Amino acid sequence: MANISFKQFTLGVEEEYMVIDPVTRELKSHEQKIVHEGHKVIKDKVKAEMHQAVVEVGTDICQDVDEAYADVATLRRTISTIAGELGLWVGASGTHPFSHWESQLITDHIRYSEIVNELQEAARSNLIFGLHVHVGMENRELAIQIANTARYFLPHIYALSTNSPFWEGRLTGYKSFRTKVFDKFPRTGIPDYFESIEAYDNYVKLLVKTNCIDNAKKIWWDLRVHPFFNTVEFRICDVPMTVQETITIAALFQGICAKLYKLRMQNLNFINYSRALITENKWRAGRYGIDGNLIDFGKESEVNTRILIYELLDFIDDVVPQLGSRNAVNYVHTMLEQGTGADRQLKVFEEKNSLVDVVDYIHGSFLAGL
Repeated sequence: MANISFKQFTLGVEEEYMVIDPVTRELKSHEQKIVHEGHKVIKDKVKAEMHQAVVEVGTDICQDVDEAYADVATLRRTISTIAGELGLWVGASGTHPFSHWESQLITDHIRYSEIVNELQEAARSNLIFGLHVHVGMENRELAIQIANTARYFLPHIYALSTNSPFWEGRLTGYKSFRTKVFDKFPRTGIPDYFESIEAYDNYVKLLVKTNCIDNAKKIWWDLRVHPFFNTVEFRICDVPMTVQETITIAALFQGICAKLYKLRMQNLNFINYSRALITENKWRAGRYGIDGNLIDFGKESEVNTRILIYELLDFIDDVVPQLGSRNAVNYVHTMLEQGTGADRQLKVFEEKNSLVDVVDYIHGSFLAGL
């Protein structure tokens, strides 16, 4: 068949970082100084979040993973430098190992006030740090079709991203406790299947009409067709500890989209599974990371998560050369060998028996490999 172009599958990466007091290792409000200083250097690529101890960054639209890597690396270096000049540290982990949300300040902004007013303690306690990856789409019709099918793979990649084993000083027993915290929000988790983009838009219109939401950005699913851009936005992952992990995860999401598109172009389709089934796998991924089993719905049996991740690599292998993401995708092998961010945090805790050492490790890994 004629060569299919994957140029449409651009990448945008958003990361949320924690701001840390170098003395106490607690989360600390930066009073928006990092954002203010950041604007001078990286313009609107840095912004405030609901909690004042969080800084969010976002890349430009990147044509491929190499561009995304360079952009995320620059953002991390810039934020780290600015924080250092202000006498602060930054780190990337889905949750802070021991800070309590009760003592954290909320950013003074009308949008956040509205969310806190409506969601109350669920919003105030939502002190978590995620990774969002946008993959560009030709149009929204294609976006909903790819989103429907891509849902199946969310738990596989979430397992690789797990990076939040501690919460408020406790060992949670989860590799990713971040999503447990976020589950308190409405409209979270694995989305339903939508017949068409019209069906999705009608759902959004109904919610707006009945005052459930004022716009589609208040749909916080693990994956969504973005309300304003032609992208599919993957939102399930903990923010990874290092740049390389972030880029590898972005490359996997991009590869899945390209592969599903290629199948569609060949009149082939991947089975769409129900939200209820995919949610079972999400729970397992959050609890056990890459060391558990996920369900293979086709075989109707449990399969080691690592094996399913290798199968995913085989599945996308034929589109990787065209996307130019071979090195990024190959890094999955290193991630499986050295463990996820959660595994590494737990190892530090086991050796040192100190959550302060875990925070030092998170901070020390922020620019690792750059």
